Amino acid sequence: MSTDNANHNTTKGLRAEGVSRRNIIKLTGAGAAAIGLASAAGLAGSGPAFAVPAASRNDLEPGDTSNGADNFYTSDQVTVKKISFKNKYEMKVVGNLFVPNNLNRGTTHPALVVGHPMGAVKEQSANLYATKMAEQGYVTLSFDLSFWGESAGKPGNSVSPDIYAEDFSAAVDYLRAQAFVDKERVGAIGICGSGSFVLSAAKIDPRIKAIATVSMYDMGAANRDGLRKSVTLEQRKAFITAAAAQRDVEFAGGAIEYTGGTPEGLTADSTAVDREFYDFYRTARGYHPNTTTHPALATNTKFMNFHPFNDLDLISPRPLLFITGDQAHSREFSEEAYRLATGPKELFWVPGAGHVDLYDRVGLIPFDKLTEFFRTQL
Repeated sequence: MSTDNANHNTTKGLRAEGVSRRNIIKLTGAGAAAIGLASAAGLAGSGPAFAVPAASRNDLEPGDTSNGADNFYTSDQVTVKKISFKNKYEMKVVGNLFVPNNLNRGTTHPALVVGHPMGAVKEQSANLYATKMAEQGYVTLSFDLSFWGESAGKPGNSVSPDIYAEDFSAAVDYLRAQAFVDKERVGAIGICGSGSFVLSAAKIDPRIKAIATVSMYDMGAANRDGLRKSVTLEQRKAFITAAAAQRDVEFAGGAIEYTGGTPEGLTADSTAVDREFYDFYRTARGYHPNTTTHPALATNTKFMNFHPFNDLDLISPRPLLFITGDQAHSREFSEEAYRLATGPKELFWVPGAGHVDLYDRVGLIPFDKLTEFFRTQL
């Protein structure tokens, strides 16, 4: 189902509201933003700020695998090759290149870059999308954002939305250098937070010819405002103060503090959004040892200055497709981006789908819509 025309106080002050310093730190992160940063009660039982990876997926609960959840899907129709390349900051970005087995390498073909959710790694959702689109004949590339997974960047889990956007352009560099890729037919898919990073990249990289986002999070607005603008200015200032104080701690040699992300455990007080993320990242359904999902506190405030929806007219006339579930807690971000975009655009609703459902539930993910979009637009 699609919609083609959009109608559709300080730290002390927070403590006075019953929010401890530990919860202030936890509230600063993207996972906290997902449930509305003001909802301290929903975070109080979320567990430690830094995840301890399980020994293996076999040690975990299976999770809800309904609607064909298949995050670790592989295909005998596609060849996968581990690759790496440098971004413009000379940082090593590690990815996977997916090539259809029947591809004629004597001619050129369209290609797609696929970005993973914020706090995730390429093995979570991005590889699935890259594999499925390669089955449709595209050369595809998934990659770990800088500071995450196997890509370079210290300390790990640092937040730098400008560098994340640069990674998309660096992936385009790599694809355009392949003899079997048509340089003028490169598109991109951004899932969750990567939806905002790919928009940021596309605004200043006209080589990205068509852009699709899925379950997009505007990571700037999510951290500044929470969901449905539930965060006050005073709360925002308190989060900034906590992060700034952590810079002093780390400069003096103290330990890195992590924040937000997916809770380590669930309680009776856990929110529906807590449970949604937990069922993917903390179960065998989607767990991967290369990420804890928790961003570094001292850099997480970089999102406060991130405005990916500004100047979307720079992308026009290149086409935009915004895919979101009609039950997604994040739907407001796709709706707002659609409202602000000025060029060819489409807002596509997936009936019955929540935010995380579109990470891996192949029975819900509209791969046919993505295929139609890129075949028409690339």
